[in-house]
Amino acid sequence: MTASDPRPGTHRDEHRNAHRDAHRAVDAVWRIEAARIIAGLARMVHDIGLAEELAQDALVAALEQWPESGTPDNPGAWLMAVAKRRAVDRIRRQQRLERKLEEIGHGLDDEDPAPEFDAVLDTDPIEDDLLRLVFTACHPVLSAQARAALTLRLLGGLTTEEIARAFLAPEATVAQRIVRAKRTLAEAGVPFEVPEGAERADRLASVLEVVYLIFNEGYTASGGTSWMRVDLCQEALRLGRVLAGLAPQEPEVHGLVALMEIQASRTRARTGPSGEPVRILDQNRGLWDRLLIRRGFAALLRAEKLGAPPGPYVLQAAIAACHAQARTAEETDWARIAALYELLVRLTPSPVVELNRAVALGMAYGPARGLEVVDALGSEPALKDYHLLPSVRGDLLARLGRLDEARREFERAASLTRNLPERTLLLSRAAACAPS
Repeated sequence: MTASDPRPGTHRDEHRNAHRDAHRAVDAVWRIEAARIIAGLARMVHDIGLAEELAQDALVAALEQWPESGTPDNPGAWLMAVAKRRAVDRIRRQQRLERKLEEIGHGLDDEDPAPEFDAVLDTDPIEDDLLRLVFTACHPVLSAQARAALTLRLLGGLTTEEIARAFLAPEATVAQRIVRAKRTLAEAGVPFEVPEGAERADRLASVLEVVYLIFNEGYTASGGTSWMRVDLCQEALRLGRVLAGLAPQEPEVHGLVALMEIQASRTRARTGPSGEPVRILDQNRGLWDRLLIRRGFAALLRAEKLGAPPGPYVLQAAIAACHAQARTAEETDWARIAALYELLVRLTPSPVVELNRAVALGMAYGPARGLEVVDALGSEPALKDYHLLPSVRGDLLARLGRLDEARREFERAASLTRNLPERTLLLSRAAACAPS
């Protein structure tokens, strides 16, 4: 072998590297562009399931071609163009089939009535398509879990495996949930459109519920060995910011973004060195992210400037802002927080909101006042297995010096939570109440 001869395996290594680089490029582009591609296709074919299938076809084409041809200068446009061609082919095949069936029955000529699709594909701004996709994926005909999974799949570009890992669910369960959701939308004839009038407010509430559900699952994981799953929080924040850009005149959208920005600002302070939860009263506020807080305040200001009466997310954002404004836990304006929770209870009455109001009352006016409200919630069926009810009650009892009762409440709370770090914290609080 001469000095100029390639070493054995060189070409094979280069080919393998090209494939690896192409796969990375495809994955990165897909995560960024998936929602736009699916949204544009859904407007064409009026079927979210088919739109995702066509987008996946384009993805497969990229995986086959990019290792040989190289990554295009505009990979998102390349994927969209390929997906649209597949959609046009599908539509034309369907039209030819329908026309032939009609010819058999009526003897019509073979004139091709198929329109020039390419001339009409881009008549609507992509922002309109994305908003349609958001409202369709979050349609209330679906369960909250199905809406969350479908939203992460279509708008977040997450794989089924990633969604399953995020929600600590079997991959097969999540895959089935997504398939059923798309089938339900098709069978229900849900139109690919942005609702208007009174229906828009109801549907928007469904959209915001899904985004906040995703955020909350990341902010305080309902199960597993981690207190938080930051990737879910970040995905919800990204979806919220996108939604705020698509619907800038909706105060509740800005309210939700403000709430998530401010809550996310506490991420670094919410866990200790071993991943254990740290309560907001005990957090090092120097670790709170001031940039996220400023972004949250700006979003809250945008919501308030729109002039509508405050909705539930604007009120919750205002509560979060009270915490963010306090330089120390002692400076927290608990009286204002309690008043905001009073407004929230009137607007959206629920036992969970009332429990949060009890916490604020206990901090503002003493634990006995909070305990009075908590005890009135004891018979609520919705809170029967809700671990935060005995947790809050235990905290109030401990502050009143009723340590034996507090210990039992903390132990009950620990038995109800499925999150291991939270259970550990509750058991340590129970132990602290035991006689020395």
